[in-house]
Amino acid sequence: MTDINDYSLKAHNTFGIEVKCKRFLEFEDEREAVEVARILRTSGESYIIIGGGSNLLLTKDFEGIVVRSAIKGYEFSTNSHSPLTPHPSPVMTCGSGEVFDDMVAASIAAGYYGLENLSLIPGDVGASAVQNIGAYGVEAKDFIVAVSMVEIATGNTCTVGNGECQYGYRQSRFKHDWKNRFLITHVTYALSKPFVPHLDYGNIRAELERKGIGEPTAQQLRQTIIDIRNAKLPDPKVTGNAGSFFMNPIVGREQYEKLAAAYPDMPHYVVDAERIKIPAGWMIDKCGWKGRSLGRAGVHDRQALVLVNRGGATGSEIVRLCEAIQRDVKAKFGIDIHPEVNII
Repeated sequence: MTDINDYSLKAHNTFGIEVKCKRFLEFEDEREAVEVARILRTSGESYIIIGGGSNLLLTKDFEGIVVRSAIKGYEFSTNSHSPLTPHPSPVMTCGSGEVFDDMVAASIAAGYYGLENLSLIPGDVGASAVQNIGAYGVEAKDFIVAVSMVEIATGNTCTVGNGECQYGYRQSRFKHDWKNRFLITHVTYALSKPFVPHLDYGNIRAELERKGIGEPTAQQLRQTIIDIRNAKLPDPKVTGNAGSFFMNPIVGREQYEKLAAAYPDMPHYVVDAERIKIPAGWMIDKCGWKGRSLGRAGVHDRQALVLVNRGGATGSEIVRLCEAIQRDVKAKFGIDIHPEVNII
């Protein structure tokens, strides 16, 4: 177990913000997670639980304990009990500290499919269960069958099923009534054989056609998703960012139709008969923010949904930019947009 005082968190947030925490704890297996839970119970210190830091904006030093999982590894087995998989299907159980994209690559290499559209999403496996990460028409909740964890209040281990997590768009109980109550140790995903691609979202088909691919393999689809993401998203190792900063808002059909009349070119995605999802990045671009900066914080010049650290920005500067964008989108479209990133 790692236990360090006065610890820099710069390497643990992809914005590259230089802040410190009073104490840093990292656990490498379930036994160490139980010990960390004991420390949190008895220390009396405030604490936060982080993953890879790809969905995190730190605005100041944290005068408490920061906890992170370093549980690695994965294994395949057969599941026959989940309502998500009524027939026996392969499942993959992964350590919560495993890099999520490495797990996607490993599943494809093993001949188990489903996660291809989530390729190159940054962050750790544990965060996928908290955030319900998603991209290109696929969400983690479509595959998660179980989450194993340690309850901080008791030190007891437990496993919950998909239904208990109350997943929604970028939401789960881990972000609400379960926040800071559990240390996630493993996540189990239901996969499939054979490969059934999901191509009808965004520009996936167009990119495949550009490559001359009619019926992609799983690896070809994964590489295409990677190429699309690399073309429009900055590398956090070069330019500090947390990927998509805002959630795409979901509005009622009546509000959507009024906006569509005013903006016939507005992209949209139908959620159900009464709800429509509108890309926040499109609205931010229409407000003239793409490529602009506010001090040392800016909006990426190829994807307006991404806020970037131009160099030396503080978390507070990025928050100021976020709030300016929110005001302009509200004024122009009458829609509130909310950060997907956790601001601490």
